[in-house]
Amino acid sequence: MATRTITLDPVTRIEGHLRVDVEVNEGKVSNAWSSAQMWRGIEVILKGRAPQDAWSFVQRFCGVCTTVHAISSIRAVEHALKVEVPLNAHYIRNIMIAQHSVQDHIVHFYHLSALDWVDIVSALKADPRKTAEIAQSLSDWPGNSVTEFKAVQARLKAFVEGGKLGIFSSGYWGHPAMVLPPEINLLAVTHYLKAFDYQRKAAQAVAVLGGKNPHIQNLVVGGVATAINLDNLATLNMERLALLRTLMAESRDFVRQVYFPDLVAIAGAYKDWFGHGAGVTNYLAVPEFPEDTKGAAFGLTGGIIANGDLQSMRPVKDHRDEYLISHIQESVAHAWYQSSAPLHPWKGETKPEYSEFKADGKYTWCKAPRLDGKPVQVGPSAQILANYAAGNERVRKIVDDTNVKLGVGIKDYHSTMGRMVCRGIRACLMADLSLEYLDKLTHNIGSGDKTYANWTEIPNGEFQGVGFHEAPRGTLSHWIVFQDKKIENYQAVVPTTWNASPRDEQGVPGPYEASLKGNPVADAEKPLEVLRTVHSFDPCIACAVHAIDLTGKDKTKITTA
Repeated sequence: MATRTITLDPVTRIEGHLRVDVEVNEGKVSNAWSSAQMWRGIEVILKGRAPQDAWSFVQRFCGVCTTVHAISSIRAVEHALKVEVPLNAHYIRNIMIAQHSVQDHIVHFYHLSALDWVDIVSALKADPRKTAEIAQSLSDWPGNSVTEFKAVQARLKAFVEGGKLGIFSSGYWGHPAMVLPPEINLLAVTHYLKAFDYQRKAAQAVAVLGGKNPHIQNLVVGGVATAINLDNLATLNMERLALLRTLMAESRDFVRQVYFPDLVAIAGAYKDWFGHGAGVTNYLAVPEFPEDTKGAAFGLTGGIIANGDLQSMRPVKDHRDEYLISHIQESVAHAWYQSSAPLHPWKGETKPEYSEFKADGKYTWCKAPRLDGKPVQVGPSAQILANYAAGNERVRKIVDDTNVKLGVGIKDYHSTMGRMVCRGIRACLMADLSLEYLDKLTHNIGSGDKTYANWTEIPNGEFQGVGFHEAPRGTLSHWIVFQDKKIENYQAVVPTTWNASPRDEQGVPGPYEASLKGNPVADAEKPLEVLRTVHSFDPCIACAVHAIDLTGKDKTKITTA
């Protein structure tokens, strides 16, 4: 059978513009290229600006991942100046971080990736009563009623008969790789619609603390600008703390009683996908959720895993880890930037130089980060595996319980479906931790501590810092060099830069490209399986390449040759 080249451009249901090219031979992907199709020059815009203002600018890297860039940026300045952050500020930041993740993970599962596994049109054949029985066997969620499923099915039928599927119009319905029974499809599409309400509650929680969402407004070097006074209507008071608890409890219940049971049901129907999409099995996660003012204690640990071997994990105990800081470089051998040797981010350059797509040359705006010269995968899989290897009891329990339900083991997590399951596990953790940090904040305030910032002036002199953060898509780092109160260099090495990276000088592919090799493709005209693996990473290309090239034209096509 002849090799066919398939170009998916653009890949939809992601943030940003991504092109993926794959060669298919005898029903399997034999080679792949990941191409970020936009460039964003905020690193250049930041030069000469005040370092304490960078966090506000960098939120514009992306329209989705705003909070995470703000957190990383402010941490970079704090690291450079060795600033201590008060407990209340850490707790407030932790709540925002966790709720941002809850919102992000709900959206990814239902609205960005579920349609790779759920056949919407098949739901018209479902028996709503059987769907309700299945749903009620999975959890005691009160919305799983026959009435609810009948109503959604009726709405869906009206869409189909009217020839207007709306948000569901471009799916590969009836694809041979779709295996869910109609009743599960109806359950999933019903919860797809309900998820819009609950992701909004998590976003509201971030806005209560951050002033607005997206683009939070409450960070300062040394803490937050969220004033604490329980008796003042204009500050963080008892009423707002109660509102936070209500919003976060509702989103937690949705994650625990709807999202995660749905994920387990779908994963159980597609167990063969625990055997596809492993790719790069080097992992990196950094510790997250600071719990002391010294930056030494964290709620979740970090670690570096080589070749999928959890037993040999190297712990990353804090954000000052010298090995991690000194061993990251970015290659541009196959990226549309002026060529140079791989550079450490503090010496990184952002000098765009566009050319045509060349599979054996330059073909993407995304750089290729490497840790000690090797590609690594970042994301929920890395964080869950690192914490499992470190013996985190909370993580071990939910992972082991999930594995029993699915009949899989921890080694199966090196896969497309493993990434999906790890993201769902992480959503459960984030939902729980949100409320736990609210309890800690409330207790700390009640004990008399009202401090929310260690106000810090930027001194003259030369400084460099890095801000690490374990974002929804994985390890994020912002690298800053400033002198006499002005930024001289700024680089962001983001999760999708790690995962969507092109080949490096040695021709070694990044995680997207490596994970696609060996993927099945049942119908080359409808490469659903390629989308499944790509979507399992939750791509965010806007963040990865940091202003669209106005001379180019978007191509909405799948071409075969």
